[in-house]
Amino acid sequence: MFDWMAWTLPVAVFFVCIVLMLAGMTVWEIKSPTTLRRGFLPIATTRGDRLFIGLLSAAYVNLAFVAFSERMVGWFGLAEEPSIWISFVVSMAVLALVMRKG
Repeated sequence: MFDWMAWTLPVAVFFVCIVLMLAGMTVWEIKSPTTLRRGFLPIATTRGDRLFIGLLSAAYVNLAFVAFSERMVGWFGLAEEPSIWISFVVSMAVLALVMRKG
């Protein structure tokens, strides 16, 4: 069923984190309804809006890392391609920043 995708450990962890965040946000929204607020984003957002924007940002960070990881070997003189865990950590940091300050 999932043969079409390269299921590596980092990919599985990334998707498990997304599912856990969605479940957690659902419970949090039921217990404490959200209100609009403004952060560094140019619009007033709710927690759900910030989660959506943060998940999109995290996906773009991962895609950019995959696109440039092969080129990073030449740019930085690396022996092998950098670990995908780097993009996972950076994308989760971006997501946390958007959720907290966005």
